[in-house]
Amino acid sequence: MNPTRRTLFKAALAGAATPALAAGASAKPCPPPLPQHNHGVEGQRVADLGNGMFLNPIVSGDHPDPTILKDGDDYYMTFSSFNAYPGIVIWHSKDLLNWTPVTAALTQNIGTVWALDLCKHGDRYYVYIPALPPGKGWGTYVIWADDIAGPWSDPVDMKLDNCIDPGHAVGEDGKRYLFVNGIRKVRLTDDGLATDGELEPAYSPWRYPEHWITENFAPEGPKLLYRNGYHYLVTAVGGTAGPVTGHMVIAARSRSIHGPWEHCPHNPLVRTLSEDEPWWSRGHATLVEGPGEQWWMVYHGYENGYRTLGRQTLMEPIEWTDDGWFKALGGDLSQPLPAPQKPANYNSGTFALSDDFSENKLGIQWSFDSPKVAAEQRARYGDKRLLLTADGNGPADTSPLTCFPADHAYQVEVNLDIEDDAEAGILLFYNHKAYVGLGFTKDVVKNYQYAEEHPWAAVQIPSRSVRVRLINDKHVVTYQYSHDGGKSWRTHPTRMEVSGIHHNVFGGFLSLRVALYCSGEGQVALSDFTYRALS
Repeated sequence: MNPTRRTLFKAALAGAATPALAAGASAKPCPPPLPQHNHGVEGQRVADLGNGMFLNPIVSGDHPDPTILKDGDDYYMTFSSFNAYPGIVIWHSKDLLNWTPVTAALTQNIGTVWALDLCKHGDRYYVYIPALPPGKGWGTYVIWADDIAGPWSDPVDMKLDNCIDPGHAVGEDGKRYLFVNGIRKVRLTDDGLATDGELEPAYSPWRYPEHWITENFAPEGPKLLYRNGYHYLVTAVGGTAGPVTGHMVIAARSRSIHGPWEHCPHNPLVRTLSEDEPWWSRGHATLVEGPGEQWWMVYHGYENGYRTLGRQTLMEPIEWTDDGWFKALGGDLSQPLPAPQKPANYNSGTFALSDDFSENKLGIQWSFDSPKVAAEQRARYGDKRLLLTADGNGPADTSPLTCFPADHAYQVEVNLDIEDDAEAGILLFYNHKAYVGLGFTKDVVKNYQYAEEHPWAAVQIPSRSVRVRLINDKHVVTYQYSHDGGKSWRTHPTRMEVSGIHHNVFGGFLSLRVALYCSGEGQVALSDFTYRALS
């Protein structure tokens, strides 16, 4: 970053981080209303405020454990995809603020996928994947591609068991290594597709004071970079969820990939200190050099009052100090921050969630939760419709088609044309033990609450062809349906409040997703899916 831009950046940051008190204000004023986001084509929150500032999150909705790669002037990022297939969606940006999905790199079901590492070595891209196949223990896999847009290889089992959160690094000896939770490391073969040695302890992380309120110590998420003669190791400790003050970011450095590692004197670099902050449980960070030579820290956090949205992707600036360390500069992220330098004529816009089903968005927008078969065996596109084949006997044992909402309040609509003896419907789906929604059959409108059908709340209306609307207004869910193409609407008599459907209640580190399902015998034709954020 040139000296002039650095001075302007610091001045803007100081103004953003420490707003002045109004004349006559008390020493402890009531907090002002939070700044407002710009809004995209569907009213979605947009981080880029368009005035040289931005407001977190940079990717809203459930995008946890971000791993980010700088590749020339391009940036690529992906996230934990858990039970979603196609999964491991890779996103692209030129300015770290405006992101669009490129491809889903994983189509073969290898089980639950946790925190990944996306990297490039030579001319080849790699994603290192911890996964938990059904009925087995944790394994480590790798996929690779010569083009970030694919095709990506099938998963290669690295025979590295009982590890999560891999982080790729290259040592001063030119050899490749994988760091994992613990914090441990193992040498890799030159092609990066197998281990070449034994897993061994790598770093004993910095310990926070015992009286701090955390979930557990849990050293995980090691991310490494090499700069000015040092290997820097950025680690998460304190537990991912649980108390909001638990998760945090720490760092260490060493001249050698083999250590010894020196604790950063500024630890912890990031930590939520109070439930009053807008972002909770902040951690799992990667450092990246942005446009204009400004450096940034990208990590995740839960939004105050909206754990249902999952862990969202956050970013704050860092400053390298004269002693070769770095400091985080963003504070609690409640205020706008100076934006990264934007390339000329670049504006990627907002990724729209509305879908007329004229093109295949499986993996890019839609994914099956815990699919029993490959996506193409259950979903077929044709004439602006998606034909979804029935699976299971109801929401409790089907693999629903899901997408991620991004806002505090939103409305979705979709046409359902149900064939044969199928049941189809719309859900807010956390997992198979936590969902709410409506199901439509040839005889009745079913109501699902607390992950079970409530027959007393059913409505006796034949519904082979219906347009259904789901409104989630800050956790209060209302259902409406129309049998005349949206000219008139009937409000379902049962509403739900869903603020408690999140990880700290149900586990799994997931989020409350919009889901479309089809069960029984037959299929449903989906058409004209629309998403709109509400003020």
